[in-house]
Amino acid sequence: MTTESSPEPAQEWAHWCERRAAAVSAPYGPLALTGTHWLTDHPEGTLPGLPGLWRADEDGETVVLTATAEDGLSADGAPLTGGIRLTADAGPAAGARIAAGSRRLLVLRREGLWAVRDFDPDSPARRAFRSIEATPYDPEWVVPGRFLPYDTGRTVRVANADGRERGLGLGGVLAFTVGGTEHTLQVAVESDGALWAVFADAAGGAGGFPFRFLRPGAPAADGRITVDLNRALLPPCAFADHFICPFPPPGNTLPFAVPVGEHTVLTV
Repeated sequence: MTTESSPEPAQEWAHWCERRAAAVSAPYGPLALTGTHWLTDHPEGTLPGLPGLWRADEDGETVVLTATAEDGLSADGAPLTGGIRLTADAGPAAGARIAAGSRRLLVLRREGLWAVRDFDPDSPARRAFRSIEATPYDPEWVVPGRFLPYDTGRTVRVANADGRERGLGLGGVLAFTVGGTEHTLQVAVESDGALWAVFADAAGGAGGFPFRFLRPGAPAADGRITVDLNRALLPPCAFADHFICPFPPPGNTLPFAVPVGEHTVLTV
């Protein structure tokens, strides 16, 4: 029986869609990203459109930012003058230590390389955003699944949205049945136990983005988990070109079209 704490699945899906639109269009959400600048591409320390000098420290464990009062930077809410050592920001962009006015400059590290991401609440993409196009909820695409962990984690090299190849950590296989046939996706396991898949389907992105993410949550102790393909979601790189989303690993292209879920970003 449905209660106030347990709404109808279609209603809960509608709330999920509302939360998704609010998250991506938040002041420092994905639509606000206007640049990802790799320090190795700018050895002189000057990053495009960003004040200050940014250099990876010789120890490889920190970034050194040097600023003058004229740069207008702040660190932890206080004006920054001189030098500061930074590690990678662990949380969302809104909590980045370095700010330039309303912009947030987030320090990123991937495979030993450092970058700075520029989140601007006044970005053109954020101002132009209207909604996320998604297919109406269809209960036929909610199926039982099970998680089959690998004995040990493995890493595969996959292309990323910025044209570079990086490692993608995988913790097991998500198995589920559609149309009487079992299918599998390789999945990563996040720190809280939740599963994450990068997948494509037979539609090849026709009418939408060429690949999507699926985050079904954490499995039960026996591996059981509900796979709701209505919640196939667009990756961050669908909202801003400056994200480095991984492409689907080998074997993660489903042999059928998945018509439900998010498809594309609608703008004004």
